[in-house]
Amino acid sequence: MSDTDREKWDERYASGAYAARTHPTQLLADWIDKLPRGRALDVACGAGRNALYLAEHGYAVDAVDISSVALDRARAAAAERGLDVNWMEMDLEAEAIRGDHYDLIVIVRYTHPTLVADLIGRLADGGFLLCEEHLLTDRDVVGPTSAAFRVRPNELLGLSTGLR
Repeated sequence: MSDTDREKWDERYASGAYAARTHPTQLLADWIDKLPRGRALDVACGAGRNALYLAEHGYAVDAVDISSVALDRARAAAAERGLDVNWMEMDLEAEAIRGDHYDLIVIVRYTHPTLVADLIGRLADGGFLLCEEHLLTDRDVVGPTSAAFRVRPNELLGLSTGLR
């Protein structure tokens, strides 16, 4: 992402965008009892709704986003709830995630197929990648209209060869 992208996201969060989204994504809530416990990474975490949910469920959480404004909101929410999350401001298109492996990696609506392949390499043995994206389709559906923010059918499946 560029500085322009960073500014766009900072402006979006500063204007109150996504403020009503304090609950985790439904996919994560549906799977939480089936997922391995331990270390978790929330990619493009925004204001932290999924990272906070993971911390509430006992995970040691690292959460990454490009927007300092979103991360400030996330830090405030974590402090209010008494949760410990390692918030990291990072441009995932320019910097690699370093450090330990993760038992769970969550990526929700951040379309970056080559990053998904890299994240798979960050999974611990028996780790789980939970990925929710908008699908590219000709149908009239909710979400972004640009193909740049959608994945092709089976694209993620193709990137995840080697996972069970």
